[in-house]
Amino acid sequence: MGIKHFFSRKKSREIAKDRLKILLISDRVNCSPEMMEMIKNDIAKVISKYMKIDTQTMEIQISKTGNKGHEGKTPMLYANIPILDIHGK
Repeated sequence: MGIKHFFSRKKSREIAKDRLKILLISDRVNCSPEMMEMIKNDIAKVISKYMKIDTQTMEIQISKTGNKGHEGKTPMLYANIPILDIHGK
C-alpha cells in the first residue's frame, strides 16, 4: 500500500453511489440502512478474527432472488469481502 492510497478519500460521487445502493437494497427487503450497516460491521468483526480483510471495499447485499418458500422468494445475503491476508500463515 502506497502513501497515496493512505491519504486518498472517496469522491463524493462514490459515497453517494454507495449510499444509494444501500437504500435500494434495504428497501427491497424491508431492512433499514442502519440494520444493513450493523450486519456489515458484525460480519467484518467475526471474519477479522481469522483473516485480514479490506472493510473499506467490503460489500454486502440482500436480495429476494433465492428459492421460493411458502411466502414467495426467500431473501439471500451476498457478501463481497476482499481478503488481504490469512492469520496464522
